[in-house]
Amino acid sequence: MKTLELFEKYVIPNYTRYPVVLTRGEGSFIWDEDGKRYLDFFPGWGCNLLGHCPPTVVEAIQAQAAKLIHVPNSWHTREQGEWAQLLSQRSFGGKCFFCNSGTEANEAAIKLARMYGDEKKRYKIITFEDGFHGRTMGSVAATAQPKYQRGLGPLLPGFVYAPYNDLEAVRNIVENDDEIVAIMLEPIQGEGGVHIPSTEFMVGLRQLCDEHELILHFDEVQTGCGRTGTWFAYQGIGVTPDVMTLAKAIAGGMAAGALICKPELAPFLRPGMHAATFGGNPLAAAAGIATIRTIEEQNLLENANQNCEIFLRRFNALKEKCDVIADVRGRGAMIGVELNVSGAPAVQKCMENGLLINCTHGVVVRLLPPANLSAELANEGCDILCDALLSL
Repeated sequence: MKTLELFEKYVIPNYTRYPVVLTRGEGSFIWDEDGKRYLDFFPGWGCNLLGHCPPTVVEAIQAQAAKLIHVPNSWHTREQGEWAQLLSQRSFGGKCFFCNSGTEANEAAIKLARMYGDEKKRYKIITFEDGFHGRTMGSVAATAQPKYQRGLGPLLPGFVYAPYNDLEAVRNIVENDDEIVAIMLEPIQGEGGVHIPSTEFMVGLRQLCDEHELILHFDEVQTGCGRTGTWFAYQGIGVTPDVMTLAKAIAGGMAAGALICKPELAPFLRPGMHAATFGGNPLAAAAGIATIRTIEEQNLLENANQNCEIFLRRFNALKEKCDVIADVRGRGAMIGVELNVSGAPAVQKCMENGLLINCTHGVVVRLLPPANLSAELANEGCDILCDALLSL
């Protein structure tokens, strides 16, 4: 039975899938079962920051699998402790909770915020329009986009939505609702269209949280672990959160997620209140350690920033002669090209010509290329995408 027939018969169709069967990947390329090669500018939905099957991560997983694959978190493992240390030292010196995905990390953060506010009966969390925090019920309720909530009501109560990048709207909510306990947002909105907030907005949120003893939570599931040309997006802004959630690029393509919080908040996530059976397992930890070391040893943060200059230069130049482009935005290996028309035809055209990209929010072409992408391949991909955009 062919692969597509297997899916038709045995797999729940909750994903919109392209009629393509992928068989192997290497670096910035991936191949389908017919032998066609694609340059992948959206590898693993942003999880494969090091490209497909990075040798250092593959070797770490292979070596670890021969020693220890999984043990429960009622025991200690060297790998999990070292991974936590590396993440803490590259962020704000916090403590880590490990899980398997971004939505799980956000669920842990929601619990942590509620337990922090329990004594004063504070439980509400401000989140933002066009944000995205995951697919589990708490994360869906936190996601202020009705299209992800349709048919799932009643939603978990306790979320108050505000317009992104509007400090006065947030201030008005905080000053008129004494049940607010936290502010939760992406420091750069990914699914919402690669929206980059002003520094004044982010600084103002930090000040509001300090004044009212609120938790400032940055959802860095998409932006973290080198994606934006710094270890974490907040470092490029100069505003430090109290809680940060991570996944996607954290382990070089392995399923993994994490919550990092300031040490004084860690006791609120007390024993018995939250857990993840596979969280921080030896395989994921080995992959996470190898990912961090590879980024540093290969100077990939700088490479991501250099490639960002190529993307912004190419697409801004195209914008001058192509009226379908409304805006170009980007940080590191995270690029958004907003169009005045639907981006779906551009995605299809690029795929036909051997380039994989994404369109989010209907009109934003989103690129999450590998941080180790060469300048030559960055320009090659730009050539294909520019031709597709001109064809619109």
